[in-house]
Amino acid sequence: MKKTVSEFVGKGSCIYYGNTGHLVPEEVTHVIKVLIISNKEQRIENGMKNFDLSKKDVIKNIETSDKYAFLWTNFLFGKKAWNKSLYDIVIPTDKLEAEESISLISKHLEELLLNKEDLIINEIFDFKLAADAEIALSKIGQGLLVKVSGGNIVVTIDKKVLMLNKFQQKIINTVQQIPNVKSVKTEIGKNYYKSDIIHNYEFETPLRILLVDDEKEFVQTLSERLRMRQFTSEIAYNGQEALDFTENEETEVIVLDLKMPGIDGFEVLEKIKKNKPEIEVIILTGHGSEKDKEACLDLGAFAYLQKPADIDLISETMKKAYRKIEARKQMA
Repeated sequence: MKKTVSEFVGKGSCIYYGNTGHLVPEEVTHVIKVLIISNKEQRIENGMKNFDLSKKDVIKNIETSDKYAFLWTNFLFGKKAWNKSLYDIVIPTDKLEAEESISLISKHLEELLLNKEDLIINEIFDFKLAADAEIALSKIGQGLLVKVSGGNIVVTIDKKVLMLNKFQQKIINTVQQIPNVKSVKTEIGKNYYKSDIIHNYEFETPLRILLVDDEKEFVQTLSERLRMRQFTSEIAYNGQEALDFTENEETEVIVLDLKMPGIDGFEVLEKIKKNKPEIEVIILTGHGSEKDKEACLDLGAFAYLQKPADIDLISETMKKAYRKIEARKQMA
């Protein structure tokens, strides 16, 4: 989507209505971002008058629209959709007449027209290049933030990774293949976590563990307790998140709950073992039975544990799974 927006911005004379405009980065200074707001009563009145809807339907549409706007800006910036810092102009339509609003926007437009043409060309070039870089890096995974200036690209690693030097080189090699890139360098973001795992013959933990459970408090506590035992882990709160994660991120061991809304653990296990059979899956459930255990083992689960399982038992099971993975690698 950002790539498409960058191409249209280059053509000029465009108006983006809705949340799409948020994809234009703040480095592009020749774009005006306008927030048009009103009080809820006026929004309801306009909806009933202009769209011939009942009050109930208008309220429902407003709430849905606001929810999606919030999800969009929260994902992109960690801010609410009406946060003033995201816009150049905020127009309260319940306080300003249309003519006043148009005059306010026109005044800002005149200031933008003073920008030099070469500045605009360079901003468009960098915007397109940033979009290309983000598309290329999406194959590596999430948590990689891209900034471009004059064809020089800085990628911020804003997530937990192991083997940092190897990961940085993979980023550089990927971005350097993009046409018109002058240089690439990487930086460490605030969410980067450098593991203190000690690797030796006696004790070695998986490169990446994924914990999958819809009970957020439980799985977060489990992740913290594993970290204290020098296991690093990522968390997914449902089956689809788990499948998406394993599709984009290197994963060796999954600790998986069975009973989850949407795609349950059985389906996740079946798809993982079909598409990524090298991943070892440890079932950890509080609702299982002997029949479920048998079914999971038949599907290829490495182990089947019942909640509440002792943390030492979970840790030892992970080590056994990792030893199996290492033995398979050595044989290969």
